[in-house]
Amino acid sequence: MSLWTAWLEVPAAERAAHEQALEPLAEQGFVITSREVSRDGPWRIEIYGEGDRAEVQAATGPDWHWEELPDKDWVAENQRSFQPFAVGPFWVHPSHITDGQPAGAIALRIDAGMAFGTGTHATTRGCLELLATLDPGQTVNTIDVGSGSGILAIAMAKLWQHPVIGSDNDPEAVAVARENAALNGVGDLCCFVHAKGLDHDALQGGAPYDQIVANILAGPLIELSDSFSAAVRPGGHALLSGLLVEQAADILAVYDRWGFTLERQIDLETGGAWWRTLLLRRRS
Repeated sequence: MSLWTAWLEVPAAERAAHEQALEPLAEQGFVITSREVSRDGPWRIEIYGEGDRAEVQAATGPDWHWEELPDKDWVAENQRSFQPFAVGPFWVHPSHITDGQPAGAIALRIDAGMAFGTGTHATTRGCLELLATLDPGQTVNTIDVGSGSGILAIAMAKLWQHPVIGSDNDPEAVAVARENAALNGVGDLCCFVHAKGLDHDALQGGAPYDQIVANILAGPLIELSDSFSAAVRPGGHALLSGLLVEQAADILAVYDRWGFTLERQIDLETGGAWWRTLLLRRRS
């Protein structure tokens, strides 16, 4: 069966609307990704599928570009290129490589797959590094919003041995995160639900949180700032990532209005771009 991809570059201001319009396709199993083409440029939205294109073509319109893909197992190809690495106290590795774990390191077994988050991107690495600086006694009730593969929730559960709840708006990602938590031996500590932001009874019922972790994108971070403020206890933290260095000032300005103060930050590079991870504390 033929494999194909369709892609479209859109201005940053139009990205969210395009992604929202494609949600029905994602719910039917098509893989949809988006990324910034350049630091100040447009976003490239891509759809991956196989076989008949008619349904996708009807949903996308004439401006999309189409390309046939070689008949390969793309997940397997990606997995073969994923090598173990250390970040903070963690050693992140795929399941097919188990040798080389540094003494005392906390192993995170994550395979490259459909759900976002193997840990290699600067945004995830920044979160992992800052998580290791927090007091376990102050992070008993924690939530991971936009959990993807579940790597951050799994890291928190293994680091602190506390229950962690995670959410993602992609049901496939939720299933992957649950599987990854079980493979890492913390299936009993991690609970993942399908939700947009905090829009789920289980998430709202768990508030107030000691900490919210959200490695998503600058736009959604701003959109969710009011709900994050309402859900974090005074003195609690918001660990935010998925933003470029030049987007940080806007994020900080918004969260300052909702009662958060910058405590620490870290800048890391991926693909020629510098990404910032912010640790904020909610004022009393």
